[in-house]
Amino acid sequence: MLVSFHKNFEKKFEKLPAKTQKQFYKKLELFLSNPFHKSLNNHPLHGEFEDSRSINITGDTRAIYRIIDENNVLFMTIASHSELYD
Repeated sequence: MLVSFHKNFEKKFEKLPAKTQKQFYKKLELFLSNPFHKSLNNHPLHGEFEDSRSINITGDTRAIYRIIDENNVLFMTIASHSELYD
């Protein structure tokens, strides 16, 4: 699977604490080997993020992505749960 990152994702990722960035890379490895691993809590979204899915990065941090095709995903944004959904 090929993973790419939207400009918005890259901007927000740069502002995250180093610990959270490191956790993202661990979760990305897990995502690439098993996108529906229980610890990712991978689920579809509604409303503003319709046609997207979310995975857990930390207890409060979520990464939102879209499936482009069977071999490609695009990570759209990353932020705390409250920043994304409130």
